[in-house]
Amino acid sequence: MFNGGFMLLSSLISLIYKDGVTFNLFLSGGITILVGLLVMFNTKDHNKEMNKREGYIVVAFGWIVMTLSGTIPYLLTGSITSFTNAFFETMSGYTTTGATILNDIEIVPKGVLFWRSLTHWIGGMGIIVLAVAILPLLGIGGMQMFAAEAPGPSADKLHPRITDTAKRLWLIYFGYTAAETILLKVAGMSFFDAINHSLCTLSTGGFSTKNASIAYWNGQPIIQYIIIVFMFLAGTNFVLSYFAFKGKIQRVLRDEELKLYFKFIAIFTIIAALIIYFKADLTTSTIEHPMVWGKAESSFRHALFQVISVVTTTGFITADYTLWTPLLLVFFFGLMFLGGSAGSTSGGVKVVRHLILIKNGFLEFKRALHPNAVLPVRYNNKAVTGDIVFNILAFFILYMLSFIVGALVFSMFNIDFMSSIGLSASSLGNVGPALGNFGPVNNYAALPSLGKWWASFLMLIGRLELFTVLILLTPFFWRNR
Repeated sequence: MFNGGFMLLSSLISLIYKDGVTFNLFLSGGITILVGLLVMFNTKDHNKEMNKREGYIVVAFGWIVMTLSGTIPYLLTGSITSFTNAFFETMSGYTTTGATILNDIEIVPKGVLFWRSLTHWIGGMGIIVLAVAILPLLGIGGMQMFAAEAPGPSADKLHPRITDTAKRLWLIYFGYTAAETILLKVAGMSFFDAINHSLCTLSTGGFSTKNASIAYWNGQPIIQYIIIVFMFLAGTNFVLSYFAFKGKIQRVLRDEELKLYFKFIAIFTIIAALIIYFKADLTTSTIEHPMVWGKAESSFRHALFQVISVVTTTGFITADYTLWTPLLLVFFFGLMFLGGSAGSTSGGVKVVRHLILIKNGFLEFKRALHPNAVLPVRYNNKAVTGDIVFNILAFFILYMLSFIVGALVFSMFNIDFMSSIGLSASSLGNVGPALGNFGPVNNYAALPSLGKWWASFLMLIGRLELFTVLILLTPFFWRNR
């Protein structure tokens, strides 16, 4: 029903811009709402409390059902005629990956483009609640560390916590989106472009209304700096935004993950900017627009934009970074595995997991010298339990194995090595742009049909923190208690 309501909103946009698909989008919304009503009335007397097993099923199948319903506007409007392509585009939207099969985005009806951006925004809202309310209670990938951090009452059941957390965090999410829309409009974007790019920035999605993505505005650096700020905010833990608005600034500034996230971006930007300034040819890699504020500023801006875009897994581009020397190509490939903060809309491994892994790695040296000493990993001045450390180690190993298997499967479709590893890392990390034939200035249209289904599966497991989906593939999950 929620999905269908947004489809009706897209039909209103279609009506305003008279793009010829208003009825099709209205019909899509009507069908989706009708199915939702039928399901709701048939289950209204069912027990609403969920245990862990049901939580896994609701999260995983919920995303799949949303994706299936989300294909209807593409199919009924004829914007995407193939079900495989429509499913891929929708999964890419809801998982906030931003990979697309559309060759010419600018000819797509505005109502459909708005729906496409909304799939990002809906997925981003879901991810915030998933990360700070559901996954901690399911004990996924060490995310239970944040159960005490999230605003709202602590509860063993999922339902009360989701409701309480969602009200606060969605309000912040909506507020950021509105603020960016206004700023982009003032900076020179049309209102339609401004709202679409705001929906896709706060969700760290990366769909654009232009074929050249944000490079279309390379002649207007202020637009790119606004997007940089909101990509950074979208990549931070939204719970910290909640604390900041409550006036608890010191709590925000003391957060170890935020500090490391900021340091990563600062260091990587400086490295990339220096290499771009001295080695790269910006006139060929920035697609079509000349540099406007001098080489130093352009080098810094493109480096900062692309570092934040890849780290937060947003996937917007201002330049083809695969042309910025082989060193930077490997550099940006590595950034695909970093990810933003936990409790953000970013994909990837997440900064906090890297932080715990690094701290535990250094402690292993001390443990080797002092085998009888009790040396717990500490995060934000609190000891992290061994279970959480083991959970994070398991997550990291499973993530890397998924990446390797993902690349192997892509190579089975006669895709070259560079493109295969890029596709696997980008799909699993929900980044969007990959490498090789599927790099920043290309799209996924050339990917074989089976490759699109495989990429969709990787997007889903990467977005839902691996365990949530993969546990459903184990036989013991389905055994009777």
